[in-house]
Order: sequence, then structure tokens, then C-alpha cells
Amino acid sequence: MHRQFIGMQKLCRGIASGTLAVATFAGLMVGNARVSLAQSPPRTPSAATQPNFAPSTPSTAAIVQNLMAANARRAAALHAYQSKRVYNLEYTGFFGGRAEMEVEATYRAPNEKNFKVVSQSGSKLLIREVLMKLLQSEREAQEERNRKALEISPANYDFNLESTQHTPDGDFYVLAVKPKSKNKYVYKGKIWIDARDFAITRMEGSPASNPSFWVKNVEVQYQWSKIGGFWLPVRTDTVTNVRMGGRATLNITYSDYQITGGNQPSNKTAEKNPVLPDPSSLTLQPHF
Repeated sequence: MHRQFIGMQKLCRGIASGTLAVATFAGLMVGNARVSLAQSPPRTPSAATQPNFAPSTPSTAAIVQNLMAANARRAAALHAYQSKRVYNLEYTGFFGGRAEMEVEATYRAPNEKNFKVVSQSGSKLLIREVLMKLLQSEREAQEERNRKALEISPANYDFNLESTQHTPDGDFYVLAVKPKSKNKYVYKGKIWIDARDFAITRMEGSPASNPSFWVKNVEVQYQWSKIGGFWLPVRTDTVTNVRMGGRATLNITYSDYQITGGNQPSNKTAEKNPVLPDPSSLTLQPHF
């Protein structure tokens, strides 16, 4: 019985490591809350797309510069928020199980983040060894040394414009992103950038390095929506394939946003030749 319990703990650690980057990535990008802000319809790329929406597409470098400048303006405008999120975790494999947790999150600039668990149900082992550790990892991601590792900037990533898309929801630049170094916090994959606001609306990818021996691979999808002038995460979906068989599926939904401190971000487009802010001041958090 003891050996079985130890084995279950190790598998849980593998699942947790597979979702660690999820917590740090999503957590450094404004959370959610409970409020009466009117939510704009999600402007994420739809299936019906048409390439080359503009007669003259900007260069990759220009798109990245505009993204960084717009992120800096939004980050300066956002001071505090409250939010609600629901974690749903299902594991099929060695022991199987489900767990759900509802959390209230609060954020205050520049790096204060707190969580209150409102309710939880399902496997106590999955809650303790996976979901609670996700919250802990998100707090740790706020530390300066980790924030620098999460910067989405030319200092940490190589970018390549793969395509442009015109959809009923808006126009988007699709960029491939490849980290310049491998660690548990960075990703390789694609990002979709709103061509009007220069904000990331969608991301698909996987951690740049395998987070654990117990993990075969991890696939992640993020979605953001424009709410109250800020781009906020609305959903995260993660699939972790575990060695020795088994799959863990984690879904995080974000809702009930309440901006408790901030100014309306500027809607102007980035300057033709924007001055890049210090990359050390930019993490994934400003993508709102």
C-alpha cells in the first residue's frame, strides 16, 4: 500500500510539473474577477480565415516592437484587479481521478498576487499535489528572477511571421516563437497578435524542455479576450501525456473580472518607430 501511494505521488508530481509552465505563463497575464464590466465579444481567430489582409504587411521586427510598446502601455494602466477562475483536472491512467477547484484571485501591481480557495471537490491527492501547487508556482513566478525568464521579448525569443489572417473577429498576425534557451518557463509554438491593438489573443505550443521524467509531452492552448479595455485570459487548456500510461487534462476558465485599480489604456496604435522599453520590465503579464 505504501509503495502504491509513493507511486501515485510521483505520478502526481509528473502531472504537476507538466502544468507548472501553464500556471506561470497564464498567471503572469492578469487574472479574472467578479464584476459588472461589460465583456466584449472574444476577438480570437476563427476557423474561417483569409490570408494577406493588408496590402503591405509589416516586418516581424516591427510587429514585435509594436507588441512590446503596446504591452508596456497596458501594463502601466493596470494597477489592480479581482477575478474568479475554475480549475478542472481529470487524470486517466494508473489510478485515475478528477478534481475541481474554484479560486478568487487578486492582483496588485507590480507583483503582489493572492488566492482564496472558494470550493474544492474530487480527489484530495490531485488537489493537494497538483492544483494547490499550481497556485504556489504562480506566486513564485511573480519573483523578479522568474519574471525575467518569462519575458516575451527578443531577449528571450526568436520570432518569425508565418502568416496573416483576416476573420470575422478581426485581423491577426501569426508568429512562430522559439525560445533562445530552454527552461521550464518558456514555450515553443505560435502566437496570434491582434493587428489593431497589438495584443496576444491566442497561443498554442508546448514547453521548450521536458518538465519531468514522468512526462512524455505537454500541449497547451491559451485564449484572451478584450474586457474593459484590457486583454485578459479567458481559457487555458492543457493535455499532459504521462509516462507509464495515462493522460492529464487541465482546463482553467477565467470569469467575473473586476478592475479595482487602473486607467483606461490608450487605444492609439504603436508609433511608427516606437522606443522599446527595457525588456526586463516586460513579462507576459502585460498582455492585457
